[in-house]
Amino acid sequence: MIPLHEIKYVLLDMDGTLLDKYFDDYFWEHLLPEKYAEKNNITFGKAKEVLLKKYKAHEGTLNWTDIDFWSREVDIDIPALKEQIKHLVEVHPHVEDFLQMLRRHRKQIFLVTNAHYKVLDIKLKKTEIGKYFDAAITSFEIGYPKEMVEFWEKAQKRLGFEKEKTLFIDDTKAVLRTARKFGIRYILYKSYSSSRTEKGKSKEFMVVEDFGSLIEEAR
Repeated sequence: MIPLHEIKYVLLDMDGTLLDKYFDDYFWEHLLPEKYAEKNNITFGKAKEVLLKKYKAHEGTLNWTDIDFWSREVDIDIPALKEQIKHLVEVHPHVEDFLQMLRRHRKQIFLVTNAHYKVLDIKLKKTEIGKYFDAAITSFEIGYPKEMVEFWEKAQKRLGFEKEKTLFIDDTKAVLRTARKFGIRYILYKSYSSSRTEKGKSKEFMVVEDFGSLIEEAR
């Protein structure tokens, strides 16, 4: 149970937490390998193998979600390619209801994401959830990914939240561990990041599958 009356600030991840991660999984695991294979005249399997090695090399760094970096790395216009499939961007069930509930309870709501600002722009325009946030910050503004404690130090200075009165929800355990290490009191793991994959599990964090359950708790 999350004691909503003790929480003043709510920090929310975007991809996989508020938005269905299927869009990102499809893009990086299917569409980009397909285009990379065509461009380099290789098989889809070989293209995927090459790209997965590249992804792994930059995981957990600023390059990981820097679409300008990836555009240079694979010589393909990543923002334009993402724009082509923006119709696949979907909000998870009950997300807007949850955000509206937080507004009614006068919580300060912040979007904290590793996503590149160009991707953030595409997704907020498609979903229109941006209106619920008091502010949104990306790891590119901060200069560190969320997996590093320096991100949280700078984010706190920028946003002014109090760690003891803050709830943070994310679908990435490595990020949650760093936020916990930084001292954020209330941590929730969003276990259902994609509508096309199985739900995750966790023994170290409280788990939320659907935002509807948090709305029920608040009543």
